Amino acid sequence: MTTLDRTDLRLLAVLQSEGRITNAELAERVSLSPSACLRRLQRLEADKVIIGYAAQIDPQSVGLGLQAFVRVQLARHEGTAVERFVEQVNGWDEVVACHALTGEMDYLLHVYVADLQDFSRFLLDHLLNAAGVADLNSSFVLRTVKRSPSLPLAQMEKHGAVAASR
Repeated sequence: MTTLDRTDLRLLAVLQSEGRITNAELAERVSLSPSACLRRLQRLEADKVIIGYAAQIDPQSVGLGLQAFVRVQLARHEGTAVERFVEQVNGWDEVVACHALTGEMDYLLHVYVADLQDFSRFLLDHLLNAAGVADLNSSFVLRTVKRSPSLPLAQMEKHGAVAASR
């Protein structure tokens, strides 16, 4: 894990909410010179603290009106069965996130599709035909109450996980 100081956290917080900010504006916001800011940014990218930049797109505006969470239980849990399932999931564009879980179900898939007919096609053509799927349970999103791509960086300071400034 990379050691972060308060300036790193301020820099990351600004970037999480304003990913297109210029280096000069970012430097000013975090009280650094542009060159020092760029060096920190490059270090955070090299250390894989920052793993990419992306636009946030409204799903409705691009025709992805149905969002579902699908809990999946595998029939077998040996390495090859798990690897095969993970490989298949990574090939399905409809799945925007897949998490391995503890408890009754093994995986939680976050799925975006156009409508119920599209979800049915995804389920029948992909998920139910996936090798090793023993059971699944789907829940459809009625309304999104909170959605944030930002990590709770303030928690790091509250719990004393911040290094002294460089």
